[in-house]
Amino acid sequence: MSLHQKFRMTRQRQVILDELKKVYTHPTADQVYAMTRERLPRISLGTVYRNLEILSASGLIQKLELGSAQKRFDGNAENHYHIRCVCCGRVDDLMSSILTSIEQDLCKSSEYEIIGHRLEFLGVCPRCREKKTGTQKKMKKGGSYGIKRVTD
Repeated sequence: MSLHQKFRMTRQRQVILDELKKVYTHPTADQVYAMTRERLPRISLGTVYRNLEILSASGLIQKLELGSAQKRFDGNAENHYHIRCVCCGRVDDLMSSILTSIEQDLCKSSEYEIIGHRLEFLGVCPRCREKKTGTQKKMKKGGSYGIKRVTD
């Protein structure tokens, strides 16, 4: 579907869009399906997948094809960046005026008509960083964190 092609906003499509705009967790299609089933119990997973693709192609949502196996979806269609935790896969929005400035400079300095780009930041989220710090503290005290010994 081209960006300029019209489509009908069905009730199912509207519910999927509404549910996606309620959250900032960048859910997978399976998670959107679970959220949508609360309002539309008879909706199928295939319908959710198809409608996410249509909403993405129409520019109403963003499809995030990050370094993980599953695509994620963002109800915020405005141009912004994302950071992904390399430990747990959590994805958060990342706002930066510097990146917007770089994007504008590249548009001016290229003969290309730039229609998009992908830029993924990687890091360790606060929760995983805390787990890591907690594990290190426990191991320094001589504890065996998360290790099970199996004996015959």
